[in-house]
Amino acid sequence: MTWWFSLLLALHLLAATLWVGSLAFALLALRPSLSALAPPMRPALLRPVMRRFFLLVWHAMPIQLITGYAMLFGALGGFAGANWAVHVMNLFGLVMAVVFAWSALVPWRRLRDGIGDEPVAMAQIRRAGVTTLVLGTITIAIAAFAT
Repeated sequence: MTWWFSLLLALHLLAATLWVGSLAFALLALRPSLSALAPPMRPALLRPVMRRFFLLVWHAMPIQLITGYAMLFGALGGFAGANWAVHVMNLFGLVMAVVFAWSALVPWRRLRDGIGDEPVAMAQIRRAGVTTLVLGTITIAIAAFAT
């Protein structure tokens, strides 16, 4: 393994950890804990948290995709040299990226700009987060078991 492949892999794993880990924290720790706050106080906490989350993932997601493709084409010789797990990871990564981009550009933008129905936007963001967390967790398991 060359130093550049190790660097790509480290960046790839770091981006995956930030992306999927932040979703796990938000959905499994933060969201259930919000019940301790009075309903009018929840948006005051959620908006800055979500702003930071979307900013973090807007950086982690491209790093994830770029490093994945760099390893795929640099070390594996492209899709023809990749096993089934790499193909599934690619598919799930692209779906996760599209779901994230949609949630950032549609419901989060509406919520951030004060346009539309806040509960609807929050529900859409939550569903997108759950979908992405499930796909990310499956992708991590596939990566671990397919090596």
